[in-house]
Amino acid sequence: METVVENGKVRPRERGGGAGVYALYRKELSDHIKSKRFLIIIALIAITAIASLYAALGGLPAVLEEAVSDSVFLKLFTTGSGSIPSFVSFIALLGPLVGLTLGFDAINGERSRGTMGRLVSQPIYRDSIINGKFLAGLTVIFIMVASLGLIISGVGLIATGVAPSGEDVARILVFLLFTGVYMAFWLGLSILFSVLCKHAATSALAVIAIWLVMAIFISLLAGIIADGLHPLTDTSPASAQLENYMTEIGVSRISPTNLYSESVSTILDPGIRAIGIVTQEQISGAIVGNLPLSESLLLVWPHLTVLAAMTMVSFVVSYICFMRQEIRAS
Repeated sequence: METVVENGKVRPRERGGGAGVYALYRKELSDHIKSKRFLIIIALIAITAIASLYAALGGLPAVLEEAVSDSVFLKLFTTGSGSIPSFVSFIALLGPLVGLTLGFDAINGERSRGTMGRLVSQPIYRDSIINGKFLAGLTVIFIMVASLGLIISGVGLIATGVAPSGEDVARILVFLLFTGVYMAFWLGLSILFSVLCKHAATSALAVIAIWLVMAIFISLLAGIIADGLHPLTDTSPASAQLENYMTEIGVSRISPTNLYSESVSTILDPGIRAIGIVTQEQISGAIVGNLPLSESLLLVWPHLTVLAAMTMVSFVVSYICFMRQEIRAS
């Protein structure tokens, strides 16, 4: 049994699980909020959100002529203008930076500063360190996501005068949930590389490389793989074209960025009735109209499940690796 000397008396050392996690959670949460790099990434996301909202408001007159009345408010999140992408497109591309910023030096940063030995010497369980860091990052992510959603909705409500319906509010909340889980995956991945790499610069470069591949190059790779497995010619039958397309879609869905983009586009647009190829037989006899939220959720439920599973797997692997590593007091 471990002991500690306090006021000249020797007593057993108390290792509080919940208390230790909460103490580390408060410390990490305070460090995140006060850090300059976090303020910089928040400013970047806020500027892009303002730009996308400006573009959406500029393109709203054209949207009002085409969109049905009960989906106008949702267009604030999915409408771009000219060279300015929509808010959803900005978040799909830049959202991972939030998770990467919060976690790329979560563990190796403590080692490089020589504070890891002091942390593990405290009367807390060792896993409280990584649990507290992950929970603090999650809290910051969901606070930021909720704040951005409220700002976009509030400004859009004032600018357009169009009040969202109850289902619009529910769809926005589901969209924010997807966004939080999406960023949480990149947080878990960055913590994993922080555990595996000795230096913060190495872990940062590794996760940035993965982000660039998943966000930008995966579509190119998916097309190359699909053409290699199912080459097309001018005389290729429809079945070959279908196989090529399905292969390309399947490979591209390895990327969490594509999973997120597909899912939130479906949630924020009630007019989307299917994901992927829709055959002529499926279109025949279909009723034109918007899907209720429950039906839209059925379409994208696998996407949310995969994103959540990827987040859990990345964190569990980082947890196991951290618990097995040797930590020397310094």
